[in-house]
Amino acid sequence: MELKRLNKAISETGFCSRRGADKFIEAGEVKVNGETATLGVKVSAEDVIEVNGKVITKEVNKIYLVFNKPIGITCTTDTEIKGNIITYIKYPERIFPIGRLDKPSDGLIFMTNDGDIVNKILRSKNNHEKEYIVRVNRNVSSYFLKEMASGVRILDTVTLPCKVEKIDDHTFNITLTQGLNRQIRRMCLELGYEVRTLKRVRIMNIHLGGLKPGKYRHFTKLELEDLFHLVDDSIKTEEAS
Repeated sequence: MELKRLNKAISETGFCSRRGADKFIEAGEVKVNGETATLGVKVSAEDVIEVNGKVITKEVNKIYLVFNKPIGITCTTDTEIKGNIITYIKYPERIFPIGRLDKPSDGLIFMTNDGDIVNKILRSKNNHEKEYIVRVNRNVSSYFLKEMASGVRILDTVTLPCKVEKIDDHTFNITLTQGLNRQIRRMCLELGYEVRTLKRVRIMNIHLGGLKPGKYRHFTKLELEDLFHLVDDSIKTEEAS
């Protein structure tokens, strides 16, 4: 976690200059997490800073990114882990991934600083589709497609019915509405297939499109409006049930 000098953290909120912050600190008018601070103290984004009894924070707009995660990157906020997604993307503000995408997989993942939408998407059980293109080690048979679509027993349960379409002899498209751990890989393995490549190309209304691996873009205004609408509808459905 990034640490910075207290006077810099205060100045970045727009409350006052660094020199002004030093004066407040020297006067004993600054607290960090309830404790009176001294010059030279370093703080992180998680620390609560008060000046004259008023909590100050840096005003940060809500961030919503479409990121094409490369193979080998781990979806964790733990920056001590080699190849973590936070260090890789190097975004100037604090963000985190919504959900996960396995290290050997690539493709679409959302990055945000909005904890509310994370909870709404992850807890929702109302057909929030995730679409993948998968390449396997054997010819894709009609039996395989039928079994994948109807449900496969893995992890002491049977997967929900899903959409599966053949692309070519070794490649298929699959759209899930659930997110069991390594679900597609486990489903394929149960049917005698091994996944060679797995790319997520869509989450709900957001498509990966032509975004290159390792690159990100901001949601469009329309994408964000549609996403909020889908999430709100899901919450209403859950409450009604």
